Amino acid sequence: MDLGLTGKRALVLGASRGLGAAIARALAEEGATVTAASRSLDKITGWKGEMSAAAQARVTPAAVDLFDVASVDRLADDLLAQGGVDILVNNSGGPPPASAQEAARDQWLKQFEAMAANLIHLTQRLLPPMQQKSWGRIITITSSGVEQPIPRLALSNGIRAAIVGWSKTLASEVAGHGITVNVVLPGRIATERIAELDKANAERSGQSMEEVAKASIATIPAGRLGRPEEFADVVAFLASERASYITGAKIRIDGGATRSI
Repeated sequence: MDLGLTGKRALVLGASRGLGAAIARALAEEGATVTAASRSLDKITGWKGEMSAAAQARVTPAAVDLFDVASVDRLADDLLAQGGVDILVNNSGGPPPASAQEAARDQWLKQFEAMAANLIHLTQRLLPPMQQKSWGRIITITSSGVEQPIPRLALSNGIRAAIVGWSKTLASEVAGHGITVNVVLPGRIATERIAELDKANAERSGQSMEEVAKASIATIPAGRLGRPEEFADVVAFLASERASYITGAKIRIDGGATRSI
């Protein structure tokens, strides 16, 4: 299936590892020109070197710190000077674990800026060229916690739920410009983030990481963790010409773990 991504310009945030890296690779392999943005450019250079020469030529690392609005604006300025992007993948790192009772006000403010306010700001800046071309894809990675809150991830559950509300509102505003806006909800995908959360749970509970991971996998009907590549393939489809009538959607990729309808 030709996804029609050849020649499209994409920006993928949080592209140094995990889901962001997998998405950037998938888009580049489908023919898109990808700006892979992160604070860790060396990690981007590392996975880029594993790709074919043709795909490597389509990936450009770019520095950005989502906690710093000036850094976000510099990235936006650079991209707008080149004509903007056709595809924007909003992907921020996850906040530290905390219960709803523990999470302090300064944590909420700091994490909201990086995970929501600055993503929204960047999106607003990159929207005009999409509107002018009457084509665009805005895809935001959140978490299955926005539908079924995950224990001790109060910051993530709350802030990412706000992003879902914003995305749904934006979808209706820009649909007439040929721009789709969707949210993708990962469950437990085999990334460094999941390993870090398992380690934190193990230290808190006194169990081994193996015991924590086994108990978690037991809650997934598919009986395993998802692969980053499986997740990235869905995002690549949403970024494509083939997905032009999908907007305002929340799409789960969780092996059936979310119990709600």
